Amino acid sequence: MNLRRPSRPVRRALLATTTAGLAVLAAALWFGSPYPAADPEAAAARLKDAAQRAYDEAGLPPGTEPAEGRVETGSCYYRGLRSIAHIDESRSDVHSFALRWAVRAVPAAAARAGQDRTRARLAAAGWKLTSENISDRGFRFEEPGTGRTVGVDWYAPTGTYEVTAYEPCGRVPDGFDAYAWPSAAWEPER
Repeated sequence: MNLRRPSRPVRRALLATTTAGLAVLAAALWFGSPYPAADPEAAAARLKDAAQRAYDEAGLPPGTEPAEGRVETGSCYYRGLRSIAHIDESRSDVHSFALRWAVRAVPAAAARAGQDRTRARLAAAGWKLTSENISDRGFRFEEPGTGRTVGVDWYAPTGTYEVTAYEPCGRVPDGFDAYAWPSAAWEPER
């Protein structure tokens, strides 16, 4: 068996490859996995669609209209070891998105029927049940591979029927202003 020492050019190439690999590893450890790009307009459209579908499935009795909703942005935080240097500091270029609507005084039977319709649709579309009994009778489903969720809850003491649609954290375009965002408003189509 001949174990000769590699030539000088081969040693340099190996060292450069190893050094580059270590730099990539160090960057990944420091920054963590990058957030995917997010399109706030597309996120708002998906959330509004999810909210409207759940509203339609709720089949609410006449006179039980939800208040207008709004797509809200949520905080997202630094990843990797860099997060230690930014404890509890959210990033200004990364947001999650959520839309919530609720109606009070929904009878138990109506709430259960609406929840059953939404549950059946999400399950048939391949969404995964992630939790149940959030409220007196509630659930959350997640769309595989996206992190998007839809939850429907009903609270017995007030008869509150609540729907929440959520989009996970993503990097928003430069100049995005969540406070001056006209696409954020939502009102159910009756």
